[in-house]
Amino acid sequence: MSEEDQPQERPAAPTPTPTSAAGPALPKPRVTRRREWLPSLIWLIPIVAALVGITLVARILMERGPEVVLTFKTAEGLEAGKTAVKYKDVQIGLVTHLRLARDRSHVRVLVQFNKDAEGFTASDSRFWVVRPRLDTSGISGLNTLLSGAYIGADAGVSKETAGEFTGLETPPIVTRDDSGKQFLLRANDVGSLDVGSPVYYRRVKVGQVAAYELDGDGRGVTMRVFVNAPYDKFVGMNTRFWQASGIDAQLSASGFTLRTQSLATILLGGIAFQAPEGVMGPVAKENASFTLAQDEATAMKEPDGPSQTLLMYFNQSLRGLAPGAPVDFRGVVIGEVKSIGVEFDRAEREFRMPVLVQVYPDRLRRRETAGAEQPETRATQQERLRFLAEKGLRAQLRNGNLLTGQVYVALDFFPKAPGAKVDVTKNPIELATVPNSLDEIQSQVQEIATKLNKVPYEQIATDLRTTLATLNKTLTAAEQTVNRINSDVTPELAAAMKDVRKTVNTAERTLADDSPLQQDMRQTLQELTRAAGSVRVLTDYLERHPESLLRGKPDDKK
Repeated sequence: MSEEDQPQERPAAPTPTPTSAAGPALPKPRVTRRREWLPSLIWLIPIVAALVGITLVARILMERGPEVVLTFKTAEGLEAGKTAVKYKDVQIGLVTHLRLARDRSHVRVLVQFNKDAEGFTASDSRFWVVRPRLDTSGISGLNTLLSGAYIGADAGVSKETAGEFTGLETPPIVTRDDSGKQFLLRANDVGSLDVGSPVYYRRVKVGQVAAYELDGDGRGVTMRVFVNAPYDKFVGMNTRFWQASGIDAQLSASGFTLRTQSLATILLGGIAFQAPEGVMGPVAKENASFTLAQDEATAMKEPDGPSQTLLMYFNQSLRGLAPGAPVDFRGVVIGEVKSIGVEFDRAEREFRMPVLVQVYPDRLRRRETAGAEQPETRATQQERLRFLAEKGLRAQLRNGNLLTGQVYVALDFFPKAPGAKVDVTKNPIELATVPNSLDEIQSQVQEIATKLNKVPYEQIATDLRTTLATLNKTLTAAEQTVNRINSDVTPELAAAMKDVRKTVNTAERTLADDSPLQQDMRQTLQELTRAAGSVRVLTDYLERHPESLLRGKPDDKK
C-alpha cells in the first residue's frame, strides 16, 4: 500500500517557535506512528497450504474404505506401504502395517481398502499372496518377479461382513466370477490327483480339480471338480467319471492291456468323464454327486445288480490264481475271485484249497428295456443254481496266460462229471469242481513215469553187455572166415571168372548179326513163315470145302 493511499492525519495547531537573534526558529518535526490494521502478504502462503492440506485430507477421508486384518503364516514378499491388494489387476487397497501375532504362529497384515472396495468385507471373501508358483496347474505369478508380490482378492457374496480374514496359502483354482458348475466326486483315495489337476471330456480340457478332503469317517475322499461353461452342459445324471492319471497297464489272464491319455495327464494326473454309449441323460445340477472309478473300463461297465458268493474246493495247486482273477462262463466274465486259502480235512485226512468267488447272475441275463424285468430274489437264484448244478455245472481252473502262468476260474457244463448236489441253505453255497485237462495230463505223465521207474534197467544193461560180448566174438569169427575165404577161394574165383568171360565172348560172336548162326536162323524163320502161310491157305480152303477131306479136291473145270 503506497503512502498516497494511506489516510492522512489532521494537522495539529501550530506551536509557536522561539525566535533568535539571527532569525526566526524552525519548527520541531512531529513523529506519528503508522497504524498496521491489514495483514502482511507473507501470511497468504501458509493459509493457502493449509487449505490445500485440508482439501487433500478431506478427499482421502472421503475415498478411504474399511480396514481389515489378514492373517498369513508368513509375510514373505509383503511390505508395509508398498504391497498392494488387487482384484483383476486393479488396486483396491494397500498394506499399511505388518505385525507378528503374540503367539508368533502367524502374521497379522493390516489392509486399508479403497472406498469402492467395501464389497470385499463380506465374510466369505478370500485373500491370498500372489508370488511365482509352480504346481500341477502350471506356472503362475511370473509378473511379480519385477513388480513384487501382491495380495489377490476374491469378493464374497455373503451379506454378513467381517473385519478379520484368514488368508489362503495357495491361490484358489476357481474364483466366484468363473462361469461353470462344481460337482462332487467320491473315491477311495486321491491317487495321483491334486488341486489343479485337469478334467477332460473326450480328451479336451474342460475343467480342473478345485479341492479335496477326507470324509468324516476316514473311509474315502470327496473331491470338488469345476467344469467350465459351456462344457458343464455335457455332464448328465448318467455321466461316468474315472481317473485318467498316468498309464493304465494291466497284465492278467485276459492278456496285456494298455490305456493312456494325453502326455500332461500321464505326468500330472487328471480326471475324464463321458456318458455310457455316448447317450447323455438329463443335465446334472450344481454340486451333484458322482462316483470316481479307478479306470475307464470300471466306469463304463453296466450295473452288476445283486451278487452271489460261491465256495469252491480244488484238489490241486492254486499257483497262478490270485484275488481279483476273473470268473467267466464260456468267455463271459461274470465275477471275480475274492480270496483263496488252504485247510485240512480231518475226515478225508487231506488238504483242500478253498476259493471264495463273487458272481453277478445279472450279467448273464438279457434286458430288453430298463426295468422290463423284476430283479430275481435270492431264493430264485438259489433254485436256479441248484438246477444248473444238476445239469453238470462245475468250476474248473484254466490257464489264461502261458507267459505269466496266471489262471482263472471257469464255469461250464460237464455232463460226464460225477453227480453233485448243491445245498442252498449254506452261506456261501458250495459248488463242485473238476480238474482241468492239464492236471489230467500231468497225472498221466506221472503214471507213465511211475511205470518207467519199475523197468529193471540194471538187468537189461547186464544182458545187453552179455549180448554185446557174444556179438563181438561172432564178429571176430566172421572176420577170420572172411580172411580165410580171401586167401583160399579168391584164386579159384578168378579162374572161374576167366572161363565165364570166354563163354560170354563166344556167345557174343555167335549172336552177332553177321554170324552163320544168325543167317541160318533167318532162313529157317523165312521157311517157317512160308509154311505158316500154306497152312493158313489150307485152313481157309477146308473151312469152305470140308467135304474135300472125304472126296478129295475136285478137278478144275476147263
